[in-house]
Amino acid sequence: MRLLIGFMWLLHWLPLPILGRFGAGIGNILFLVMGPRREIALTNLRLCMPELTESQRRTLARQHFQAYSRSVWERSILWWASEARLNRLIRKVPAFPGMQIASKPTILLCPHFVCLDVAGAATAMEIEASSMYVQQKNAVFDKALRDGRSRFKPSRLFTRQDGIKTILRALRDGLPYFMLPDMDFGEKDAEFVPFFGVPAATLTATARLAMAARAQVIPVIATFLPNYQGWQVTYYPAWDDYPGDDITAATRRMNEFIEERVREAPAEYFWTHKRFKTRPAGEASFYHQQQQD
Repeated sequence: MRLLIGFMWLLHWLPLPILGRFGAGIGNILFLVMGPRREIALTNLRLCMPELTESQRRTLARQHFQAYSRSVWERSILWWASEARLNRLIRKVPAFPGMQIASKPTILLCPHFVCLDVAGAATAMEIEASSMYVQQKNAVFDKALRDGRSRFKPSRLFTRQDGIKTILRALRDGLPYFMLPDMDFGEKDAEFVPFFGVPAATLTATARLAMAARAQVIPVIATFLPNYQGWQVTYYPAWDDYPGDDITAATRRMNEFIEERVREAPAEYFWTHKRFKTRPAGEASFYHQQQQD
């Protein structure tokens, strides 16, 4: 792992067009050799985009592997490049909404697009924030990840074991919470609401946190700019009248927003995650047993 981290450090000196093409090439190889992950992606695409042909879905899955691989290797720039270089490569649309974020408790909603770390870096260069963090099994990689995510403004990284109270305290202290809302963690604290028309176990934490902290929700999504020019980070307007008094309806609204953004950059959504792993009682799994978690 130390050799890999050292290799990534060397890569950050490369021009982004070379690094991006290198990452896409590795992605092509991964698409061929990572059969279980490829089948998870294809299963998700069959469920979410039945209007496509199987050939089109396979092409989209390959593009996703390219995009995901790019995001991993390009992370070296996020971890070690200067702020001046990052500011040249990151286009914020519109300008960073710092005054609005400072006006009240804020949840920055960041769905699982492959460039989500770019959204985190773009935000961390502007303000202190907090986020959920999954400790990595390898201590060397864990340190590199933590250092990379906290190299700009000070940040608080919570684990799932810390619970919602620590997040609420941070929000009430004026620290925005960078939230990744769209993974399947089982039925606990989740509702089955449609995602591309398929019931999906979806965490209700966004709506519950917004209600408890009286927080505004500002979505933020990072995508690739064309021709390896860098990344675009889009800060969307705060949601009006959210969450309201119906947690399930608010969670459905969140999924509908994510669906719209996925349609805009379909190859960049995290298709290799078992988004529909948890099923309502009595419903069979969509995934083969040999596919990875």
